[in-house]
Amino acid sequence: MIIGLTGGIGSGKTAVSDTFKSLGIDIVDADVSSRRVVEKGQPALDAIQAHFGDNVLDSGNNLDRAKLREIIFNNSEERVWLEKLLHPKIAEHIKDQLESSESPYCILVSPLLLETEQKSYCSFVLVVDVPEESQIARTAKRDGVSEEQVKNIISAQIDRKKRLEQADEIIINDGSMEDLKEKVMVLHTKYLSQC
Repeated sequence: MIIGLTGGIGSGKTAVSDTFKSLGIDIVDADVSSRRVVEKGQPALDAIQAHFGDNVLDSGNNLDRAKLREIIFNNSEERVWLEKLLHPKIAEHIKDQLESSESPYCILVSPLLLETEQKSYCSFVLVVDVPEESQIARTAKRDGVSEEQVKNIISAQIDRKKRLEQADEIIINDGSMEDLKEKVMVLHTKYLSQC
């Protein structure tokens, strides 16, 4: 059984997935997969460099994710080009990780779960939700970026209402870490009973 875990940027997906991981559940993280496919020596990085130029590489010839993010979130055509390149490669990496999972159920964490075919891999969709103001404040503080850049990222993700409509379960992450852990524990017990 695969549980798709998603939510907008800054919603607390990592805190939720870390809690599931502490309970012995395998976590497959689409963000990790997206980084692996653009590591030095990977064909995707070569294609990105050829398309965007050397300015998207850092001094060690690794992808400068901040520079690339700035380009694609200010130019929707470039974002579409990048998604066409990367989404199939990321999907392949995710599938490999899911197939090697050995826990009673597995969590697929993906900010773009509902915008991509990744949803089709999942038995259930779990959404972590917070008000947009909280997303903006948390992300700007965590990533050291402007509120405007966070708003651009949010606007590139699926609309909050549509995300919630596709959820089988919703965790409202508006309390303490202890509250969040309790909510995860309830779902963990439920998921184990369905395996």
